[in-house]
Amino acid sequence: MFSPFRDKDGRPKILPDVTWEDLAQLKDMDEGFVLEFKCSYTPSVRRKIPKIIASFANSHGGWLVIGIADDTKELTPIPRPQADFSQTVGELCRRHVSPAPPFDARFIVDPSNERQGVALVQVAEGDFPPYIADGVVEVREGSTSGPATGSALVELYDKTTQRRFEIASFCRRTVFYPQSEPVGAAASAGGPELAPTNIPLFDLYLFRMGQRTAGSPSRAEIEKHVVAMRVGFAKQGMDCYVQHAHDSLIFRNNPPMRVGEAHSAIELFGDESMKLTVPAVPLTGKNYADAVADLEAVGQFVPEGSQIVGARETLRRVTRMASLLDRYVRERGLSWQSYAVAYELEGMAGIVLWSDVEEYRSYVRERGVLFCGTTDCRSRVRHLNDAAHDSFRARQFAGSHFFEACGLPLGSPDPKDNALVDALLSN
Repeated sequence: MFSPFRDKDGRPKILPDVTWEDLAQLKDMDEGFVLEFKCSYTPSVRRKIPKIIASFANSHGGWLVIGIADDTKELTPIPRPQADFSQTVGELCRRHVSPAPPFDARFIVDPSNERQGVALVQVAEGDFPPYIADGVVEVREGSTSGPATGSALVELYDKTTQRRFEIASFCRRTVFYPQSEPVGAAASAGGPELAPTNIPLFDLYLFRMGQRTAGSPSRAEIEKHVVAMRVGFAKQGMDCYVQHAHDSLIFRNNPPMRVGEAHSAIELFGDESMKLTVPAVPLTGKNYADAVADLEAVGQFVPEGSQIVGARETLRRVTRMASLLDRYVRERGLSWQSYAVAYELEGMAGIVLWSDVEEYRSYVRERGVLFCGTTDCRSRVRHLNDAAHDSFRARQFAGSHFFEACGLPLGSPDPKDNALVDALLSN
């Protein structure tokens, strides 16, 4: 999005990188569609802040600068707020704007007097307008804001519809896996020697919001993405294989064309949206036969041809790969709060979750085996900027939702359920 500040090479600066010296760059700028100045921080200005932020969010984003005169562009530092300025603006928006608008705020202290400074509010173009401030839909009109007309309201609702369509389309991405047929002679051993054609997959979609006007990344920027992902793989002690796709990069820890052995993949897009695909770890050969025998020993029948996956092995794979996403976000200085997340099950209908821990045997003897009770399905989309996901981590989210899909009773008040969960998650 637009930034009135530039570094020494002429590249736009983001809010966290703006310094006191950078404020001099505003000297030659006028108020306009994406920039507004206020010389003071009076009660009247505070009342207008939600309206200004909503108007920027309903348009193409913009910057509010408090502490610079709009006519002369002279610095007019305001007293340093006792409370955190970002929290103050956030509270104003929570009270007066619906839905929550995308913004960031910062108070830049005057180096010559730490009791005063200039406040900056950077507002991104909203993903789901209209943003309503005290019952009014405000949009930018030149250097001011005003109520939206009928046609403008239609455009805002169309923008929301288009954004939801973009997210839904993103959540239909599929990573290709070479599939192999079961070996016929394996039937006598109790299970397939190779992975079956229908590979059970757990998909995690992370769509980065607010990138509508970001444009295509440069080759240099893409290389930064690759370096950051390689760092994550290296810190996990994993090899990293990069494959170029049509509009993305695919990262794997094993060569992608090894038939009969499906490995996890991370698909990374130019706007840093991500898809993680994790194949469940199926039991084959003797391990499969032993699992069937153990289940029969505790009175549980497994239909012929059922897929059985190892709980510990699959949990290890899911959490290890999802940890790479957390590492990437930290390495790139991103925030999960700028993402929307959903997960999907592919080819997992009826797969049986298995573990050789005694707590599992005891549990299934009484309550039956744990298995995926749905056909292929996609979860609802969660938006991580809703304050309910402030502590979101891909590792915890992916691990818990994979096992919930397989019938593991996470969050149950039943002590036996909790004992089983603890046993499986600690092994």
